[in-house]
Amino acid sequence: MARPPPCPRGHLAPAACQPDKAFMVMTNGSAPPSAHPSRRRLLGWLGAGLALPMASACRARPAAPEEVFPVQHSEAEWRRLLTPEQFFILREAGTERPFSSPLLNEHRKGTFACAADRQLLFSSTTKFDSGTGWPSFWKPLPNAVGLRSDSSFGMDRTEVYCRRCGGHLGHVFDDGPPPTGKRYCMNGKGMIFLPA
Repeated sequence: MARPPPCPRGHLAPAACQPDKAFMVMTNGSAPPSAHPSRRRLLGWLGAGLALPMASACRARPAAPEEVFPVQHSEAEWRRLLTPEQFFILREAGTERPFSSPLLNEHRKGTFACAADRQLLFSSTTKFDSGTGWPSFWKPLPNAVGLRSDSSFGMDRTEVYCRRCGGHLGHVFDDGPPPTGKRYCMNGKGMIFLPA
């Protein structure tokens, strides 16, 4: 009987390329022990199967590609204009670590503006201490921000973005103080402060 051609190296070999194992499968109806995946391999595949959908769901998404904003730049121009942290927050919808922004402790009179285009966003008179670690406001300036649905990280939230450049600023929640009951929870590193 002619011997089958050699199987390619570095590839998973079918049973036909492993005559001894093929014989074992045919004679007793079960696969050889090495054909059964190990617990470690199964757990690895299970972990990878769970991690891939989570990674894509949790990936930061760029600012509203379907909308056209008055201030526009290419990605390369934005990278030149912004610090790496500002680019991550404003252009990739990132989030700074809580309690990491110097604007959290900014209590002077003035206005908070978008770090990308200097759009005036919030008056210091609407800033309050939410205890969350991010600068919080109960009301934006008129026509300063836009809102859109955000279901990243498996949560349904409302994203806040700059109306002039589309930069991601943070999120708004319904647990703020009177008179609005809103908490505009902003990434401080995506803003600058302009003293009065």
